[in-house]
Amino acid sequence: MKIVVLAGGTSTERDISLVTSHYVCESLRRNGHDANVLDVFYGIDDNKAASFFTEKNDLDELEKELKAKSHEIETEIKNRKTIRQGFFGPNVLKLCKEADVVFMGLHGANGEDGKIQGTFELLDIKYTGTDSLSSAISMDKDLTKKVLVPNGIPMPKGIVLHKGEEAKDIQFPCVVKPANGGSSVGVSIVNSKDEFTKALDYAFESDDTVLIEEYVKGREFSAGVLDGKPLPVIEIVPLKGWYDYENKYADGATKHVCPANIPDDITKQMQHWAVECLKVAGVTIYGRVDMLLDENNNIYCLEINTLPGMTPTSLLPHEASEAGISFDELTQKVIDLSINR
Repeated sequence: MKIVVLAGGTSTERDISLVTSHYVCESLRRNGHDANVLDVFYGIDDNKAASFFTEKNDLDELEKELKAKSHEIETEIKNRKTIRQGFFGPNVLKLCKEADVVFMGLHGANGEDGKIQGTFELLDIKYTGTDSLSSAISMDKDLTKKVLVPNGIPMPKGIVLHKGEEAKDIQFPCVVKPANGGSSVGVSIVNSKDEFTKALDYAFESDDTVLIEEYVKGREFSAGVLDGKPLPVIEIVPLKGWYDYENKYADGATKHVCPANIPDDITKQMQHWAVECLKVAGVTIYGRVDMLLDENNNIYCLEINTLPGMTPTSLLPHEASEAGISFDELTQKVIDLSINR
């Protein structure tokens, strides 16, 4: 098949998306597909577009080139708003229409939040992962809570704060995080009023809406779901601190234990909640739910990831491997499920 691996974009997770797309594209090529990586924001010129599906791009060089452009993003966004050029780069929609399917290698805003999925649905472009509505619900942590909690999903208590509003009666410790975002960008664990002020500023750099949640002291886990079926639960053990951006992506910073060393009944309960979270939010194909387990064995669901990372340190491929599904089998299954949805 002719496959566009859609990468990059403009979110705070842009560089992680480039790594995910690199490894996915390598896998798709091993599976016999004509696959190339395409930056959704920067696109490519007409000459490269003409041979996109016949000439394989050098993935190492392309990743370096696109990462080098990451620091230009804010300036380029302002320029495009001035000339009303729009989000999609040159030839992006053209090549996506020509492809048999688009593998969504994007993470974060303008990629995982349903906007691109909605565009593709209107243009009848096949793409991997769940649909636009469930993507939007899962990306917005405030909206996720409003959908999941009334359906009995256990989640930490919290409030929403919009930019310009004053926070009152905050209990410490607490967690401050942007309502839209991933990879723990903009997230802080706060123990005092001074820390809280700094944490709000940090979170508002990423989003105009912030969640302030009770701090749950506990072990960190993630439970993946593929085609409605749970994968083995994985425990995330940072060697220092908590599972922030640095610990997520720095080699050797975090230990992953899969299957998690927990009693069978807790494993089954986590898997149950993971399946329920995706079901209630309408998420199909695949996804991952992050959770906490406190000292009294209470489970708290934190968020749904509708486009889980596919890097060498990513959780979902690790869980799939433990279930006997290789990385190449995983990428192929995601494509097959998406095309046949």
